[in-house]
Amino acid sequence: MKIYQVEELVGITKKNIRFYEEEGLLNPERDPLNGYRDYTLKDVQQLKKIKLLRKLSVPIEDIRLLLKGKRSFEESMEEQIKRLEKQQKNTELMKDFCMRLKNEVQNNLNQSGGDEKSSSESFFIHLDAEKYLSEISRLEEGGSKFMDVKKEDISRKKKVGAIFAAGFFLALMVLIFTSVLIALIHTKTDFMPFIILLVILGCFIIGIVTALILRLKEINKGEEIEALKY
Repeated sequence: MKIYQVEELVGITKKNIRFYEEEGLLNPERDPLNGYRDYTLKDVQQLKKIKLLRKLSVPIEDIRLLLKGKRSFEESMEEQIKRLEKQQKNTELMKDFCMRLKNEVQNNLNQSGGDEKSSSESFFIHLDAEKYLSEISRLEEGGSKFMDVKKEDISRKKKVGAIFAAGFFLALMVLIFTSVLIALIHTKTDFMPFIILLVILGCFIIGIVTALILRLKEINKGEEIEALKY
C-alpha cells in the first residue's frame, strides 16, 4: 500500500513515517518495478506499536533496542516509569517554586501595605531572583530539569521568521493580484489571460497561508527539537 494509505490507517504524518524509516524502526519493501515503498499490514501494525510507545514518551533509542531484541519490553517499561517519575518530581519542584514566589510577593505586598494592582511592581522590586536562580542551578546540577529557556527562545524566533517570510511573500502576491485586477478592470483586451493569472495568484496566496499555518503548528509541536533529543 502507499504511504498516504498508511498515514490514514495509523494517524501519523508522512514526515513521521519517513523519520521512523530513517531511524531504522521501519523497513518497508520496495516495488521492484518502480522502486517505490510498498507498505504491508505488518508495517502498519509496527507503526501503531511505535506510535503507542511514542505517545508514552518512550525514546526512539529504546524502541530501537526493543526491535533489535537487545532490551526486553519489561526493562523498557521500567526505564520509562523511572523517567516519568523523574518528570513528575521536576514538575512538583517547579510547582513548589511558583508557590514560593507567589507567597513571597504576597508577603512583600502585605508588608508594604500595597494593593493587588501593585503586585507586579512588588515582584520586580522586592523579589530576590538571584537566590532562586542559584537554587535552581544547584538542583539542575543534581539532575533536576526546569524549563529550557533556549528552546523557548529558538521556537519564538522560528515563529517570527516564518511569519515575516510568509508576510513578505503574501504582501507581494496581494500587490501583484491587485495590480492585475486593476488592469483587468481597465483593459479592453481579452480577459481570459488575466483571469487565469488571477486564479494562479489566488492559489499562491492560499498556498502561502496554508504553509504558514502548518509551519507554526510544527514549531508548536517542537518536532525538530524533540527529534534531536533522541
